[in-house]
Formats: sequence, structure tokens, C-alpha cells
Amino acid sequence: MAVSAGGVSVGGVQGGDAPVGSEPRGWTRREAARILFGSCALALAPVITASRPSQSADRPPGADSPFDETYRGRRIQGVPVSHGGLSALDVAWHVTVDGKPLHLMRRADGTWLSMVDHYSWYGTPLEATRAAVDELGPRERLRDLAPGPFGGGHPHREAEHGVRA
Repeated sequence: MAVSAGGVSVGGVQGGDAPVGSEPRGWTRREAARILFGSCALALAPVITASRPSQSADRPPGADSPFDETYRGRRIQGVPVSHGGLSALDVAWHVTVDGKPLHLMRRADGTWLSMVDHYSWYGTPLEATRAAVDELGPRERLRDLAPGPFGGGHPHREAEHGVRA
């Protein structure tokens, strides 16, 4: 027995008057999997895009060419030095600011940072060198690098503690 209030069935089974076989249909496993996969792909797209290297085909022209210029009153010079690898990531740089060496490091995403400004990274060695000059300011100068494998031992003496390079 179905009671109606204002034309709406109350207390009865919805669709009770519907013929057999026309029951509301739920999702099949295949449809649910498609919806789940599609929503996961849409949710992960920004993460995957952000994890790709920022330097790709849109790399500025001349990013790997040597430079020699005066920037903010400082003479900056940089020359790529290959390590014999086939990849562009195998190229290191010899960079100087007013004749003093500036150590640049390559990040895994292809960008560069310097020992002066190692909290920010830059698309090219030239940009990283200019940022280091900006960080140094007009009065501060680079110091000579600590003695390393080319000029004596390391000041922390790792070899004495069993750490070998």
C-alpha cells in the first residue's frame, strides 16, 4: 500500500509501479575502472608535468656557449669543460669572477646553482654566475677555494678517517 502526499509516493517502494527488468542500473566494473583511471590521470598530470626538467626544447639559444663579459663592474668568464660523456648533462663549467674560481653545480633537473647562491637555481651557467655577482655585491670578493684534490688534501681530512674518494 502506497500513501501519497502532494502527489509524491510516501512509504512505498520507489519505482514500484515500474515493469520488471527496468530496474535502475549501477556501474559495471569496467565503467568504474575507467572513471577511476581517468580521474587518477587527471589528478597526476600536474605532478608529472612539474617533475619534468624545466630546461627542454625551450632552452635559450647559446646556453652552452662560453661567455666573457663585464657584469656590474666584475669580469665574469665561463667555459664548458666536457667530462667525456655523450650527454649535455656531462658538461661542467670553469667559471671565474675577477679571476677567482666560482664553483657551479648542475642539478638533476638541468638547472645550475653556485657556491655563493646555493638556495636558488638558474637555467644557464651565465645566469647562475650573474646571480652570484649580485649576491656578492660591489665590495665582497670570492676567496680562493679550499685545497682539494688538485692542491693538497681536503681540510676535513676524510682520508684519515677511512673515507676515500
